[in-house]
Amino acid sequence: MTQAAVSELDERVPGRRWTVRLDAAGRGSAAVRISCSRPACADQRHPSATAGRAAAIAHLKAHLRAAPAPRAGAYCACRAEGCHTHLSDTGRHARTEPWRCGGPVVLAVIADRGGRWWQAMECCSRCAAATSGAKTAATSQAPKAADRPAVVTGTDVPQFSDHQVAAGPVPAPRSAPARRRRPQTKIAQRVIPHDLRPVALRDELIELGDLFRAYQQRDEPDLALLADLQERKARAFTTWADVSGIMSLRLEARRAEQAAAAARLQHQQRTGGITGGITVDDGPTVARLLTVATQWEHARSVLAHVTDHAPLPEPEARLLVLMLTLRTAHTGTGNLVGQDLTALGLTDPEDLVTKLTGCGWLELPGTAGDLLASRPENPTPITVPSLAPREDGTGPFTFGKKMRPKLSGWAQKVISDKKLRKTKATAGTRLLALTLATQTDASGRLGPDGHGIALNALTAWVPVDTGELKHLVDQLTAADWLTDAHLTDARLTGQLTDRVLPLSCPLQASGARPSE
Repeated sequence: MTQAAVSELDERVPGRRWTVRLDAAGRGSAAVRISCSRPACADQRHPSATAGRAAAIAHLKAHLRAAPAPRAGAYCACRAEGCHTHLSDTGRHARTEPWRCGGPVVLAVIADRGGRWWQAMECCSRCAAATSGAKTAATSQAPKAADRPAVVTGTDVPQFSDHQVAAGPVPAPRSAPARRRRPQTKIAQRVIPHDLRPVALRDELIELGDLFRAYQQRDEPDLALLADLQERKARAFTTWADVSGIMSLRLEARRAEQAAAAARLQHQQRTGGITGGITVDDGPTVARLLTVATQWEHARSVLAHVTDHAPLPEPEARLLVLMLTLRTAHTGTGNLVGQDLTALGLTDPEDLVTKLTGCGWLELPGTAGDLLASRPENPTPITVPSLAPREDGTGPFTFGKKMRPKLSGWAQKVISDKKLRKTKATAGTRLLALTLATQTDASGRLGPDGHGIALNALTAWVPVDTGELKHLVDQLTAADWLTDAHLTDARLTGQLTDRVLPLSCPLQASGARPSE
């Protein structure tokens, strides 16, 4: 009997199936390529994964709209792939077990969790239900009246002696009425009771759930909007906890308050609206290279460490030590090429490297000349013993290995600024630019609260005399780094230009004016 059923199944038409894929268009590019298994569909190319994913979904939806309804006589397209509801051939059983399939034929859609491919196929409803993540797009229609079996009449019914069967059609059994379930509405994986009172609270929770789901579909985050939603959620869950007495709702409200505060803080830090947690109402909106206050503090900690531990006093040596420290800060080791040194504006980089290796601060496998001759395809490994982790695993800095390249990239961006290179700024000028970038308020004014930098502190970071410092300030003004600069015997005041504000690391506002 099973063999007959298998034969009957084999005679049915195979189910349709097609796949839409999203692949990288090539190495070193963000572009993606969309391909469809249907022969008539040409490949598409899009500039980003986001645009490609949207186009791939639209392409699949167009196929689903144009495709005819699932065929009631088709067998499962997943049968050949050894899915959950079909057994592989072991020699003792047939390849398919028809009793495992059932229900009407449907058009099911399966998507890869990583968003790399989407597949549509004809299969039975039981196979679709057993396939993880499958969604039914269409269902085959019931047979028409003309295709149904003939109605059984009384003359065809067997006759028994204990009762008589009246002639005429036998009425079909009455089906039990389907019970309609109330649609469930959720927020934060919690079902909102349909009888929740007051009604205004239930409406607010339903609206918030819809808004959060809509936010998750956005292509770009909006932290200000997210903070507003979290604040509304905190208020709504607090009221819900009050009327229901459920303690977990109150805990959820507290988490929403924390999430709102974090989102608000991150939004203000990204837009330059705060510095160190203090809001600056008149500050500009700046998209900074280092986005959060902890990164700014880490940058200042590296500058302070170099100021205290640089083995040579000259400003050129100070700049080189700073860049090598950023390159090797996490493990005490790193790679360097000659271009890294020649880009610093040093007068004699080979002699300076020789001095650093001679005093033991820097270790190289070869000579300083070998380091200057090394190229990106064959970098020179360098070691700074004082930066290597101690026996307990700690080092002079508290940031991790992911933070180090961010700080190094920031410093490299400052010293290789286009206008600094164009004006042939000296190493001392570039060191001063790095220092001033870490000593401004949120609007770019120099010093804490914008009241200037004390001269004794500035010359500790940039070891030059007052006359040389005046020359360095003039160079930064000519390179469009500083404006309104004014150097006195006590302090340097001025303002970073809007062009370089993204490179600044604002100080925390103290609210107090420094003493003159």
